[in-house]
Amino acid sequence: MTAYTPIIVLGAIAAAFAIGSVAIAPLTGPKRYNRAKLDRYESGIEPSPLPEGGGKVSIRYFIIAMLFIVFDIEIIFLYPFAVAFDALGWFGLIEMFIFMLTVFIAYAYVWRRGGLEWD
Repeated sequence: MTAYTPIIVLGAIAAAFAIGSVAIAPLTGPKRYNRAKLDRYESGIEPSPLPEGGGKVSIRYFIIAMLFIVFDIEIIFLYPFAVAFDALGWFGLIEMFIFMLTVFIAYAYVWRRGGLEWD
């Protein structure tokens, strides 16, 4: 259990900071709301008007976001392999080769289907 103590302490500090920040924000923040603050924000560009009841958002935006998350998580799996490379030996090398092959096949599939085109 002593090996996990620093991880638990760091998690507790992070959780306390997050909860404390959210709890203290209404008390310390300004309470002057106006039309500009309540309006949606589009990276400094004047927001385009939406029809009554909301508007249609392109599904392409969500597909690209999901692809980013999937490939990002797959790449995160490379770090433990790099740390434990010596201990894994040939088994680890072959397993990582299979993993990387599936990542590259998925990437090639998405690329061929036009999932990475920024229209």
